[in-house]
Formats: sequence, structure tokens, C-alpha cells
Amino acid sequence: MSGFVYILIDDLGKYYIGSCNNVDVRYKRHLTGWVQTTSRMKNPKIALFQKYPTIEQARKVECKIKKLKRKDYIKKMIEDGFIKVS
Repeated sequence: MSGFVYILIDDLGKYYIGSCNNVDVRYKRHLTGWVQTTSRMKNPKIALFQKYPTIEQARKVECKIKKLKRKDYIKKMIEDGFIKVS
């Protein structure tokens, strides 16, 4: 089963990185407050998402991005339109 890594951004410029099997369903959960971590985000939007062959690969990429802890890298990924981690 394929997986996705997605990046949300809100009106205050805060980012959230996540992974899932279905971006549409997951995004709706973020909007309805079902996900506690993003319930405080102001008007979150999907800034970028990228498909991976498996959910396991998507989760590994998600972890690598979160370990960066650098907004400038995340911003660059969004500007470039793809996620690149080594």
C-alpha cells in the first residue's frame, strides 16, 4: 500500500509534517480537530504532499524531516514542490 508525506502550514506560518495512506481523509481529520497536535493551528492548508511506494517509506521520510527541525528546509521543499531528504 502506498503512503504519503504531507506538510501543513497555517495562517501564522506554523508547519506540521505527517504521513498517511490517504491525504484527503487525513486532512479532513486535521480540519475537524480530530488530531490534537494540529487542533490549535489557525486555518491549516496542505502546502505539499508526496507519494511513496509504501507507508513505511513515507514514515521514514517524515521522521527525517522532523529531525531537521529547520523551517528554512521545509520552506525550500514547499517552494521546490518536492520533498528531498538524504
